[in-house]
Amino acid sequence: MVRKNKQTQGELIYGIHPLIEVLKAKRRKVISIYTTKPVPKQWREIERVMPKYPIPIQYVSRDVLANMSGTTEHQSVVAWVQTFPFRNKNFEPKNQPFIIMLDSIQDPRNLGAIVRSAYCAGASGVVMTTKNSAPLNAVAIKSSAGLAEHLEIQQVSSAQEGLQMLSNLGYSIYLAMLNGRDAMKESYDLPICIVIGNEAIGIAKQLQKYGTPVTLPQKTADVSYNASVAAGILLFMIGTKHKLI
Repeated sequence: MVRKNKQTQGELIYGIHPLIEVLKAKRRKVISIYTTKPVPKQWREIERVMPKYPIPIQYVSRDVLANMSGTTEHQSVVAWVQTFPFRNKNFEPKNQPFIIMLDSIQDPRNLGAIVRSAYCAGASGVVMTTKNSAPLNAVAIKSSAGLAEHLEIQQVSSAQEGLQMLSNLGYSIYLAMLNGRDAMKESYDLPICIVIGNEAIGIAKQLQKYGTPVTLPQKTADVSYNASVAAGILLFMIGTKHKLI
């Protein structure tokens, strides 16, 4: 759950690692922190990366934190931070040669898991659609273990807009879907963008003209990998091929 304040234009995040990564990345200011007393066991890790500017810390009960965050999975830490700094210009193939695009990913936990894998695999950035998609909210940030804070993430209104843009920029585009070419046999030359579609319907047929459909091997043809799992496998393959990890 993300709650915005008109005066500060901020949002809530929760969890130990999300707060640590916000502080380490230094891309957005931490406005205030809410925790329990006694503080959680990992509080010292947070203290190590605290900035020089003062951050108000308020001590409240776990129930208050649950009410603020909308979950009991807050790990006794909730923070009010500036809104996420989305990238406001197109990626450049020369400087960002490895991109992943997410088309209508609706589960924020899948979104966060894919962003986490993208960072771990050495991807340069993420393009995500806003239409019919989960927002990059506190749930997604928590699922990314806070690693979204270290990635350039661009938003586009639709997959067609994003794919047209990336194609014009010179990216080789690979679409993860059923009945495509064997994903294990592709060259994946840089600059490259892999596309992961909606959890239920995948990537629309009209978008296939923008790239090469690829399919991961699986036991039977009537099932498919979870979107975040498929993304993780492809990201790992490309990251290792190009020695990005």
